[in-house]
Amino acid sequence: MTDTQKTLPLAVFDLDNTLADTAHRQHFLERKPRDWDAFFAAAPQDPPLAEGIALVLRSAQECEVRYLTGRPERCRRDTLDWLAAHGLPEGRVYMRRNDDRRPARRTKLEILQRLARTREIRVLVDDDELVCEDAERAGFTVVRARWTAPSAALKVAQEREGRT
Repeated sequence: MTDTQKTLPLAVFDLDNTLADTAHRQHFLERKPRDWDAFFAAAPQDPPLAEGIALVLRSAQECEVRYLTGRPERCRRDTLDWLAAHGLPEGRVYMRRNDDRRPARRTKLEILQRLARTREIRVLVDDDELVCEDAERAGFTVVRARWTAPSAALKVAQEREGRT
């Protein structure tokens, strides 16, 4: 990390339905039981979301970009490959432990608060309303990624099942 990067504020971006369009794999969450292995295995085929991609590229001009996802750690290689394949700025990726089933709003807020102890966080960009509400209550500036259709199955996965 360069001295300049150490002084830049952070722009923190979610992945699923913020930068990556998960619509093509939602059907794996709509069945009983949910097929989590297939859901995550299909992530490398996610199309990029133009609005999110444009925002992360603009943010990288003034901030150091970090990625904060509810995806489990076992998806790291696919996630890093996807970010690189779509020309996104390099940045540390924070992922959920494979066995962590807490709600996304809890896991993400903990990481944001930890980062904020040593760095200014300019913005969090996320599609999960509960994550956004909790982050705003904690004093963070939030941009709600509302450029995809909300998915009830994904909302349950993020909040109740702690899976993404």
